[in-house]
Amino acid sequence: MIQEEALKILKKGHNVFLTGAAGSGKTYLLNAYIQFLKSRGINIGITASTGIAATHMEGITIHSWAGIGILQTATNQQIEEIVGKKRIAKRMQKTQTLIIDEISMLDGDRLDLLEKVTRLARGSWKPFGGLQVVLCGDFFQLPPVARTGEPPPKLIYESAAWRSLDLRVCYLHEQYRQGDQELLQILNAIRTATVDESVVKRLQQSRSTQLVIDPVRLYSHNPAVDLENERELANLPDQEHEYMMQTRGVPVIAEALKKGCLAPEKLLLKKDAAVMFVKNNFEKGYVNGTLGTVAGFNEVGLPVISLPNGKTVIAEPTTWGVEENGKMAAQIEQIPLRLAWAITVHKSQGMTLDAAQVDLSRCFVRGMGYVALSRIRSMEGLRVMGFNNLALEVSQETAVFDQELKERSEEALEELKSENDDKLKVRNKTLETIEKKTAGKRWTPEEEAKLILGFRDGKSIDTLAEVLGREKGGIKARLRKLGLTK
Repeated sequence: MIQEEALKILKKGHNVFLTGAAGSGKTYLLNAYIQFLKSRGINIGITASTGIAATHMEGITIHSWAGIGILQTATNQQIEEIVGKKRIAKRMQKTQTLIIDEISMLDGDRLDLLEKVTRLARGSWKPFGGLQVVLCGDFFQLPPVARTGEPPPKLIYESAAWRSLDLRVCYLHEQYRQGDQELLQILNAIRTATVDESVVKRLQQSRSTQLVIDPVRLYSHNPAVDLENERELANLPDQEHEYMMQTRGVPVIAEALKKGCLAPEKLLLKKDAAVMFVKNNFEKGYVNGTLGTVAGFNEVGLPVISLPNGKTVIAEPTTWGVEENGKMAAQIEQIPLRLAWAITVHKSQGMTLDAAQVDLSRCFVRGMGYVALSRIRSMEGLRVMGFNNLALEVSQETAVFDQELKERSEEALEELKSENDDKLKVRNKTLETIEKKTAGKRWTPEEEAKLILGFRDGKSIDTLAEVLGREKGGIKARLRKLGLTK
């Protein structure tokens, strides 16, 4: 399925699971859908399983959004206490579409808990209280991790909440990150559990790759990353420049943003420091993952970054924020940089890197090797220093389920295409005529929001017409135009 087809399915208001290989444009498509919803006045819950993933979409973690914190399961009393918090209840009641990104790292028990909380908060027995739910992720990437002493977490697709959603699966097959067929074959071999001696040998050979630009070094553990960055910065002779993150808005939301942001709360830079941009700015010529070197500092103290293409960019402060009901709830501001001699594989998820030196010798979970290798555009930018067996493994169960997802995506695509027949064209023309006759006045975003919410709550056409002061034909036409009915 291509992005345009998936976007059409999303616009119809279905519950959707958006998936595809790393680099297939999942987050890009989510952002396009978010902009579409905002343009229609639809209130959105923009979330992800981790703070890092959430900041890519200007959202917060699903744990913060739902008020469940670290809870994995909860008693009825605990659920009532969560819903009893006015901010949480109001947020859920006003939200019409809930988006959760990077769901491979969200365990099934927490999704079940979330489903119970939303039903109670919204006063509806429909799945998730009648919200449109959009889940996004790739089960070949990092899985949920159990805390010490806990049993292995339940995968999200093993949950009752997943089964209740009647999801349309949109499996994106186009590739926007890698154009290198050799690298794509290696990544596909990992996804299909067909890694053979030729793959192992090629990765071993990459140890001697001569990289054109200084690479980011990817490690599996934080201590190795922190040690290398601190050592490299200390070795530079010039004066240190300090930039402190600024926060405003609701403290608890601002704190969640701060924890999830890849830019540090206190950013320390020196001339010649290796850095990485951690936010997209296409106009200035950088994206999340663009590497550079601090060439110096301008007259007001902002870092001047030299890019691999020879251009320089002034790294100006930027913001990350969270909206609630169309208003900014909290915002943080910082220079969109972090030291980039080294980062963890976990923090690299969602990035595109031009060059990386990867150490996978201490991989401790399936998916880590795939995430690391899939950050790179081509084999020319990859140097693998070592890897263990786990780095190239995937769960056999995940591989089997992935095939089912592909089949369900084909079914969703056939359903979409079947609507493009002559009968549909006739019906569309009829509905357009009805809408012209019954328009009377323009639909405001507030009216459309009431219509969508009422429709999803199961209100009849007659009731909606009475509440909104519209003709029944006009209600039907508007529902069709919003993609909520056929």
